[in-house]
Amino acid sequence: MTEKIINNIFIEGPISGEFIAGIIHLHSLHTAIGAHSIFLGQVRSDEADGSRVAAIEYTTHAEIALEKLHEIQVALFEKYHMTGLNIFHSTGKVRAGEICFFVLAVSTHRAEAIAACSEAVERVKSELPVWGKLILENQTIQWKENN
Repeated sequence: MTEKIINNIFIEGPISGEFIAGIIHLHSLHTAIGAHSIFLGQVRSDEADGSRVAAIEYTTHAEIALEKLHEIQVALFEKYHMTGLNIFHSTGKVRAGEICFFVLAVSTHRAEAIAACSEAVERVKSELPVWGKLILENQTIQWKENN
Protein backbone atom coordinates (compact mmCIF):
# COMPACT_ATOMS: atom_id res chain seq x y z
CA MET A 1 0.00 0.00 0.00
CA THR A 2 1.37 3.41 -0.94
CA GLU A 3 1.53 6.18 1.61
CA LYS A 4 -0.86 9.07 1.07
CA ILE A 5 0.93 12.41 1.13
CA ILE A 6 -1.21 15.41 1.99
CA ASN A 7 0.46 18.80 1.74
CA ASN A 8 -0.68 21.79 3.76
CA ILE A 9 -2.18 24.40 1.45
CA PHE A 10 -2.98 27.00 4.08
CA ILE A 11 -0.93 30.17 4.39
CA GLU A 12 -1.43 32.56 7.30
CA GLY A 13 -2.33 36.00 5.93
CA PRO A 14 -2.14 37.15 2.31
CA ILE A 15 -0.32 35.16 -0.36
CA SER A 16 2.62 37.24 -1.55
CA GLY A 17 3.67 37.86 -5.13
CA GLU A 18 7.10 36.53 -4.24
CA PHE A 19 5.60 33.22 -3.08
CA ILE A 20 3.53 32.93 -6.27
CA ALA A 21 6.55 33.73 -8.44
CA GLY A 22 8.62 31.14 -6.60
CA ILE A 23 6.08 28.37 -7.23
CA ILE A 24 5.85 29.31 -10.91
CA HIS A 25 9.65 29.35 -11.17
CA LEU A 26 9.91 25.85 -9.69
CA HIS A 27 7.65 24.53 -12.46
CA SER A 28 9.54 26.41 -15.18
CA LEU A 29 12.58 24.23 -14.42
CA HIS A 30 10.68 21.22 -15.88
CA THR A 31 11.06 21.58 -19.64
CA ALA A 32 8.28 19.11 -20.53
CA ILE A 33 5.71 21.63 -19.26
CA GLY A 34 4.10 23.65 -22.03
CA ALA A 35 1.32 25.45 -20.17
CA HIS A 36 0.73 27.14 -16.83
CA SER A 37 -2.83 28.13 -15.97
CA ILE A 38 -3.09 30.44 -12.97
CA PHE A 39 -6.01 31.67 -10.90
CA LEU A 40 -5.55 34.36 -8.25
CA GLY A 41 -8.39 35.21 -5.89
CA GLN A 42 -8.26 38.70 -4.39
CA VAL A 43 -10.31 40.16 -1.55
CA ARG A 44 -12.76 42.69 -2.99
CA SER A 45 -13.85 45.86 -1.26
CA ASP A 46 -17.54 45.10 -1.80
CA GLU A 47 -20.32 47.03 -0.11
CA ALA A 48 -22.18 45.28 2.68
CA ASP A 49 -24.75 46.84 5.00
CA GLY A 50 -23.79 50.37 3.97
CA SER A 51 -20.07 49.88 4.57
CA ARG A 52 -17.14 48.63 2.50
CA VAL A 53 -15.27 45.38 3.13
CA ALA A 54 -11.89 46.20 4.67
CA ALA A 55 -10.71 42.59 5.06
CA ILE A 56 -11.79 38.98 5.32
CA GLU A 57 -10.73 36.74 8.16
CA TYR A 58 -10.57 33.12 6.90
CA THR A 59 -10.90 30.07 9.12
CA THR A 60 -10.99 26.37 8.30
CA HIS A 61 -11.14 22.92 9.76
CA ALA A 62 -7.69 22.07 8.36
CA GLU A 63 -7.72 18.30 8.83
CA ILE A 64 -11.05 17.86 7.04
CA ALA A 65 -10.13 20.43 4.38
CA LEU A 66 -6.83 18.75 3.58
CA GLU A 67 -8.45 15.32 3.28
CA LYS A 68 -11.10 16.76 0.93
CA LEU A 69 -8.44 18.59 -1.08
CA HIS A 70 -6.53 15.35 -1.51
CA GLU A 71 -9.69 13.74 -2.94
CA ILE A 72 -10.10 16.66 -5.35
CA GLN A 73 -6.46 16.50 -6.47
CA VAL A 74 -6.61 12.74 -7.07
CA ALA A 75 -9.79 13.16 -9.14
CA LEU A 76 -8.29 15.98 -11.20
CA PHE A 77 -5.08 14.06 -11.89
CA GLU A 78 -7.19 11.11 -13.06
CA LYS A 79 -9.31 13.35 -15.29
CA TYR A 80 -6.65 15.63 -16.81
CA HIS A 81 -3.15 15.00 -18.14
CA MET A 82 -1.34 17.35 -15.74
CA THR A 83 2.26 17.65 -14.68
CA GLY A 84 1.38 19.49 -11.47
CA LEU A 85 -1.36 21.17 -9.47
CA ASN A 86 -0.69 23.65 -6.69
CA ILE A 87 -3.48 25.06 -4.53
CA PHE A 88 -3.02 27.56 -1.69
CA HIS A 89 -5.60 29.40 0.43
CA SER A 90 -5.13 32.04 3.09
CA THR A 91 -6.18 31.73 6.70
CA GLY A 92 -6.35 34.64 9.08
CA LYS A 93 -6.87 38.25 8.06
CA VAL A 94 -6.45 39.32 4.43
CA ARG A 95 -7.10 42.97 3.50
CA ALA A 96 -9.02 44.19 0.46
CA GLY A 97 -6.72 44.12 -2.56
CA GLU A 98 -4.58 41.24 -1.25
CA ILE A 99 -4.40 37.71 -2.70
CA CYS A 100 -6.18 35.00 -0.69
CA PHE A 101 -6.41 32.07 -3.14
CA PHE A 102 -3.85 30.75 -5.65
CA VAL A 103 -4.25 27.83 -8.05
CA LEU A 104 -1.63 26.74 -10.58
CA ALA A 105 -2.23 23.85 -12.97
CA VAL A 106 0.62 22.83 -15.26
CA SER A 107 0.51 20.48 -18.20
CA THR A 108 2.14 19.78 -21.52
CA HIS A 109 -0.77 21.52 -23.31
CA ARG A 110 -2.87 24.59 -22.52
CA ALA A 111 -6.35 23.04 -22.83
CA GLU A 112 -5.64 20.54 -20.03
CA ALA A 113 -4.04 23.17 -17.79
CA ILE A 114 -6.89 25.65 -18.26
CA ALA A 115 -9.64 23.06 -17.70
CA ALA A 116 -7.92 21.59 -14.63
CA CYS A 117 -7.31 25.03 -13.10
CA SER A 118 -10.92 26.07 -13.63
CA GLU A 119 -12.32 22.87 -12.15
CA ALA A 120 -9.92 23.04 -9.19
CA VAL A 121 -11.09 26.59 -8.37
CA GLU A 122 -14.77 25.66 -8.53
CA ARG A 123 -14.37 22.48 -6.48
CA VAL A 124 -12.25 24.11 -3.77
CA LYS A 125 -14.71 27.00 -3.42
CA SER A 126 -17.70 24.67 -3.19
CA GLU A 127 -16.29 21.67 -1.28
CA LEU A 128 -13.61 22.81 1.19
CA PRO A 129 -14.63 23.86 4.70
CA VAL A 130 -13.19 27.39 4.54
CA TRP A 131 -15.20 30.24 6.02
CA GLY A 132 -14.76 33.98 5.61
CA LYS A 133 -15.77 36.61 8.14
CA LEU A 134 -16.16 40.02 6.48
CA ILE A 135 -14.60 42.85 8.46
CA LEU A 136 -16.28 46.06 7.37
CA GLU A 137 -14.80 49.56 7.48
CA ASN A 138 -17.42 50.53 10.09
CA GLN A 139 -15.95 47.77 12.33
CA THR A 140 -18.97 45.47 12.05
CA ILE A 141 -18.64 41.88 10.85
CA GLN A 142 -20.72 39.42 8.85
CA TRP A 143 -20.12 35.95 7.45
CA LYS A 144 -19.22 35.72 3.76
CA GLU A 145 -21.40 33.68 1.42
CA ASN A 146 -19.75 32.12 -1.64
CA ASN A 147 -21.62 32.69 -4.90
